[in-house]
Amino acid sequence: MQRRIKRLAIFSTLGMLLLLLGGALVTKTGSGDGCGSSWPLCHGQFIPNEINAELLIEFSHRLVTGIVSILVLVLVVLTWKHMPNIPERKFLSILAIAFILIQSFIGALTVLFGQSDFFLALHFGISLISFAGVLLLTLLIFEVDKKFSVQSVHFDRRLKRHTIGVTVYSLVVIYSGALVRHMEASLICPSWPLCNNSVVGLPQNLYEWAQMGHRLAAGVLFLWIFYIMILSIKHYRNQPVLYYGWVLAFILVLLQATTGALTIFTQLNLFIALLHTLFISCLFGLLSFMNFLVYRIHQNNSRHATRPIDFNYKVD
Repeated sequence: MQRRIKRLAIFSTLGMLLLLLGGALVTKTGSGDGCGSSWPLCHGQFIPNEINAELLIEFSHRLVTGIVSILVLVLVVLTWKHMPNIPERKFLSILAIAFILIQSFIGALTVLFGQSDFFLALHFGISLISFAGVLLLTLLIFEVDKKFSVQSVHFDRRLKRHTIGVTVYSLVVIYSGALVRHMEASLICPSWPLCNNSVVGLPQNLYEWAQMGHRLAAGVLFLWIFYIMILSIKHYRNQPVLYYGWVLAFILVLLQATTGALTIFTQLNLFIALLHTLFISCLFGLLSFMNFLVYRIHQNNSRHATRPIDFNYKVD
């Protein structure tokens, strides 16, 4: 049973990542109306008579959403049943399921009634939170039959504040990027990093404000993670999880910035745009893991633990 749950956890995590990429593909190809105004069917049919590229993309995304939702639900049930001693399983399970349902609900509302761009931009961030829940649940499952000492990882208050702060701020950056996509403002500024190569000129309309606001927010995120990486290199070299974790975070945000610029230079090349989505998804998953470590340490300190926590979970 333990091996089955681990395999299911891997498939669920990869499925959630595929779901994120599928949603980005729908948005970037303008396939949101591929199934018309009916949901969950396409044009009121389970198998539409006429199939085109937009319909195939949208219907495939709905199908993947259904399959992944079932996988996550089964994973949650099996985890609750066979791994009752995992402390955080309830919260992460509820987080994953709840946000899958919320993002599906938003998708249905969009198809049936239409929504503003500002509302639709919430969809990707909500999906990312669900992905993070499944990812962390998977990491917990792979702690089975192992011992993990929270005391082996130490955050000072400064690093804790930066870890929590940059993760919350990343959601702002993610929302602004999703807003740019839904407003179809990705190419409103054909140059990078400035808009129309203007050094002093302010954005002239809402679309330029959205685009340049996202670039500014992304630049702050890049610098913030760079600063945290420097702190980790200076003070946490003897703690591989923190040292390599923040180095990897900087590599991901660097790749994110690079693909963002290439998206402009290549005039929205689809492959580059999907890589842009992939890198921010992986970065948010990594930041969520760092916050999970902060939570573990807080829980350990609040219990005044004097020995390593035994995660030698019993599996039925």
